[in-house]
Parts: sequence; C-alpha cells; structure tokens
Amino acid sequence: MLKINLHLIEYAINSLLRSKTKSIFITTIFTLLVFLLTSIFFISNSIKYELNSTVDSLPQIIVQNIKGGKSYDIKTNIVDDIINIPGVSDAIPRVWGYYFFENAGVNFSLVGINSYETQYKNSFNELIENYDLEEDSMIVGSGVKKLLEQNYYKNYFNFIKPDGDFKKLNIGGTFNGDTQLESNDLIIMSIENAREIFDMSKSKATDISVKVDNPIEIPMISSKIKSMYPNTRVITNSDLKVSYQNIFDYKSGIFLALFAICLFTFFIIIYDKSSGLSSEEKKEIGILKAIGWTVDDVLKEKFVEGAIVSIFAYLLGVIFAFIFVYILQAPILRNIFEGYSILRTTFELPFVLDLQTLSLVFFLSVPVYIAATIIPSWRTATLDADEVIR
Repeated sequence: MLKINLHLIEYAINSLLRSKTKSIFITTIFTLLVFLLTSIFFISNSIKYELNSTVDSLPQIIVQNIKGGKSYDIKTNIVDDIINIPGVSDAIPRVWGYYFFENAGVNFSLVGINSYETQYKNSFNELIENYDLEEDSMIVGSGVKKLLEQNYYKNYFNFIKPDGDFKKLNIGGTFNGDTQLESNDLIIMSIENAREIFDMSKSKATDISVKVDNPIEIPMISSKIKSMYPNTRVITNSDLKVSYQNIFDYKSGIFLALFAICLFTFFIIIYDKSSGLSSEEKKEIGILKAIGWTVDDVLKEKFVEGAIVSIFAYLLGVIFAFIFVYILQAPILRNIFEGYSILRTTFELPFVLDLQTLSLVFFLSVPVYIAATIIPSWRTATLDADEVIR
C-alpha cells in the first residue's frame, strides 16, 4: 500500500512559498498557456459538433439550377424524372432563401413548406404536428424570436417583397431546432407565403431535395441526375461535409500558429527549468543530504513540488477555459473560426466534453514540467553533500 507522506507535502509547499515570486510567475504562465490551448480546443470541438449536426440533418442529395456559375430557380417538372430513377425514394422541391433584416444586420433563413406533403427534414414533420401554419402566420426559431422582440416585433413581422410591398406574417409559434444554428436563424412558413416573399412562380423552386433508400447508391444516383441535366449542380451530403471541413481546416491554420506559439513558450520555460538549479536550490539539497535525506527522498520532494505547481495550474487553466468558452461564449477568440461577418445571427457554443482534448493538454504539460523539475535535482542530489554546499 502506498502511503501519502504529509510531511513531505508540507515541506514541498513551504519550499514553493520560500520562492514565492518565482512560483507565482511560473504558475501564472503555466495557467495562461493551458487556458489558451484548452479554450481553442473547446471552441474547435463545439463548432465542429454544430456543423456536423447541421450537415447530418440536410438532404442526401440537392439539385440546383446553375447559370453562369450562379444558382437560379429550378423548374419543378423535373421532379418526376428524378423520382423514376431506380433507388430514389422521393424528390421534393424546396422553396427557401435568405432574408436580410437590416435593423439587426443579420440574415434569416426562410423556408416554405406544404403541410400536406412529405417533408425533407424530420424536425419539420414535428413542427407541423405541433403548430398550424395558417395563411398569414409563421413559426420562428427561439433565437429569431428573441431578436425580433429586441427590435419591437413581438407578434408579427413585415417582410419587404421584391416589388417594395409589405407582407405581414403573424408569429404563430416558437421552436428550438436540432442545432443552435437552426434555432437562431430559421423561419418556417407556408410555401405560398415563401413564394410571394421571394417572388417565385409555382412552376419554380429554389432546389430539389432527393432521398435515396440505400446511402451507398448516392454517388451513382447523383451521377445519373447530372447526366440527365448537365446544367445542374448536384450536391451530396458528403460533399457538404468536405466543404465545411475544408473551410474549418483553413480557419485551423491560425489555431495551429497559436498552438505552436504556446508550445514554444512552454518549452522555453521547461528548458530554463531543466538547465540547472539556482545556487540556493543546490545548497538546500546539499543540506538535506547532510542531515540524512537520500537521493530518493530528494526526488520525491521535487516530484511533489512539480506536481503541485503543474496540476494546480492545469486545473486552474481548464476551469478558466470552461468559464470563458461555455459561460462567456469565448469573446474575440471564437472569431478565429467564425469570421467577422455581421450578416450572421449569433449562436451559443454547445457544451462538448472531450476527454481526449483534456488528456492531450494534460500529457503535453504536467508530466513534462515534472520531469523538468526532477532531472536537474537528480543531477545535484547524486553529488556529495559537502561538494554541493561548497
């Protein structure tokens, strides 16, 4: 059985307090580095989780009409041809788009649905069951509702149509989406109201959502649609994931630069720590050996000393990172990944507990610091006591 030597711990704490200024400086720098690294990992994991959840809820295949490299309204009559492709279970014309709310400086996502047709998202089926989409009503996400109320739209909202007229829709209900991004910018309304706001004829749609029975057949079916309609852009769910990942990897370049700076700074401290002990520290070890301490006793004390500083700084840094990211929502630092556009609605970073991240930061910092504390002490402790004291 291992016994905890409380006297050894007490001596290690007193040793740290004797060099109070140095201990506080090292602990502060250590805490800041752990805080910065952990915060960036937390932000990265939260946004990745949010993006993956959003992409997973999107259609398996999306068909868009392309002219001159830009997306235009697509004819709905091609739905019948797509449904007849073997392996396709359904094809649904979608009417949706972005509406710029100038007062708040953000874009809302407007989606028109038909209550009597199959929905391309399961969450929309739940909304239809819980709310009635009346002729002049809409259902808004909780974040949209909060933003509208801040701009004095509590019960209704006036949309400006392309011809300059207003379309008044009452707020018939509020929902919490599957993701924060969905809750903070999504507005659901009848497909007729959406067509009127976007000035879209009944024979047109924004794009077409395609459902496939066997996910393995998605690449083959998308190729068939592309060959049938060469002027279309066929986007699969996996394509969207790759696109999001490429954007995220680009943003991660700045993260890697910060990560490298943090590690460089940390290892400068480690190098300085491991390069040798001060004359006072050497003299202290010599006195301890003179009064009967063995090399093992000295190393145990230095181990405890290094563990106290590193583990305390690690825990403090992780706690500060939790508060900064998930309570304060990581002001300024989250813009590394989000960008600085004002045309987006804000969303809260979802809490994602990643033990792998915490373990990575721990093993990159605590054991390395403890080793840097023990090695120079071992070199000194192996010398004769009188030689060290002199």
